[in-house]
Amino acid sequence: MIELLYWIGLAAVAVSALTGVIEAGRRGMDIVGVAMVGCATALGGGTVRDLLLDRTVFWITDQTYLIVALLTTLATFIAVRGLRLPPRLFLIPDAIGLALFTVAGTQVALGMNAPWLVASLLGVITGVVGGVLRDVLCNDVPLIFVRGELYASAAWAGALALIGLQAAGVSGVIAAWAGMAVVLALRLAAMALQITLPTYQERE
Repeated sequence: MIELLYWIGLAAVAVSALTGVIEAGRRGMDIVGVAMVGCATALGGGTVRDLLLDRTVFWITDQTYLIVALLTTLATFIAVRGLRLPPRLFLIPDAIGLALFTVAGTQVALGMNAPWLVASLLGVITGVVGGVLRDVLCNDVPLIFVRGELYASAAWAGALALIGLQAAGVSGVIAAWAGMAVVLALRLAAMALQITLPTYQERE
């Protein structure tokens, strides 16, 4: 399980860095701006999680995460520079990154003996904060706040599914894959079918 969690974390960093580069590139940023947005997207959620857990930040403990973020950022910048990309192209890798980071964050919190509710919310934080930083740096409204569309709620459902399955005796590996599947399925369904949560409206 530890090895799987490590590779999930690396994959999440790479995928999230890719989404940051695509969004920053659409804003006409130079390579420095793109690198900052890509790394903030890739490392932001896990950084906040570790600070809340009073844990050494993951990419400081193991610089492999930082190296993967930087290399993915540079490789993506070189590969897509000059191409005309669909405006919503980043949403698919963003959904994958959300699923990967949510599971990784939840498992890290559980490994620190956090209560189940706290662990699930830390999984959500790990999954969404990087995307929030990306959107803010790109001067966009963060996806988590747009039209009530399932985003953080999809991450929370996946985190709870993972915790519930492990509590029921399912192996951590299977629970992790199931949790990722729940997050990804809900997020993709929300994008395809415009599934939203109730929004706040004042009566006139």
